[in-house]
Amino acid sequence: MPSTPPDPAADSVRRRAVLAKLPRISRLDGSAIRVLLVDDEDTLTNLVSLALSYEGWIVDVAHTGQAALRAYRDNRPDVVILDIMLPDTDGLSVLRHLRSGGSTTPTLFLTARDSVDDRIIGLTAGGDDYMTKPFSLEELVARLRGLLRRTVQAVPDEQAALVVGNLTLDETSYQVRRDDADIMLTTTEFDLLRFFMRNPMRVLSRAQILDEVWNYDFAGRGSIVDLYVSYLRKKIDAERTPMLHTVRGVGYMLRPAE
Repeated sequence: MPSTPPDPAADSVRRRAVLAKLPRISRLDGSAIRVLLVDDEDTLTNLVSLALSYEGWIVDVAHTGQAALRAYRDNRPDVVILDIMLPDTDGLSVLRHLRSGGSTTPTLFLTARDSVDDRIIGLTAGGDDYMTKPFSLEELVARLRGLLRRTVQAVPDEQAALVVGNLTLDETSYQVRRDDADIMLTTTEFDLLRFFMRNPMRVLSRAQILDEVWNYDFAGRGSIVDLYVSYLRKKIDAERTPMLHTVRGVGYMLRPAE
C-alpha cells in the first residue's frame, strides 16, 4: 500500500497547535521578551513581527546594519534575528561588532543561501542558529523559544555553581573561570559547557548534545556539535591540560585535568 505524501498545510496547523499550548516566555522580572529583527525586506519584517507579537513579545525592526547597532544599544534585546545580507554591510560584521563589545545575546541568522560553508561562517561569527529563506514562521518561533529558554527562564538557586576540577561555571552570573582566569563564552558555548559539567566523566553523543543544547534537530547535522566543541576547547583548554576529550565513534567527555 503506497504511503501518503506529507501535507505541508496540515503540518503547519499541527505546529501552530503545539506552539499555542506552550507557556508564555517572559523575562525573569515578568516583562515582555524583546526581539531585534534585522532585515531589509518590509514584507518579511511585517510577517515576522506579527507572528512574534502573538507570543506577547516586543519587536524592534532595523533595516540596515547601522540601524541594528543603534537599536541594540538603545533597547538591549533578549534575542536577535539577523539577516546576513544587508544594504550597508553584512550581518556577520554586525554580529562580530556586538560580540567584540561583550554581547552574548542569542542570535539567529537568516539567509537566502543554504550551504554548509555559509552555516559554518555564520556560526563562526558567533551565531547561535541559522535558518534559510523561505522559512516557516512556526519553526522560527520554535527555534527562538529554544534560544530564549536558556537565558530568560533560568531560575537562580542556592547551588548555582558547577565545578569540575579547576573549572567553575556559575549558572546565575553566567561566569566561567579556570585557574582563576575568566573565560568569555557565547550563549551557546555556555550551554554546551554547562551540559558537559552536569555530566562529568560521562561520554555524551552528538545526538544527546543536539537535543539538550539546541533543543532542536539542527537538520540532523552533528557537525554543528563538533564545531562548538572546537570553540570550547580553544577557550577552556588553551595552553592548559585538556579537559574536553573526544571518544572516537561515540562522542565527547569532560573530565578534570590530569
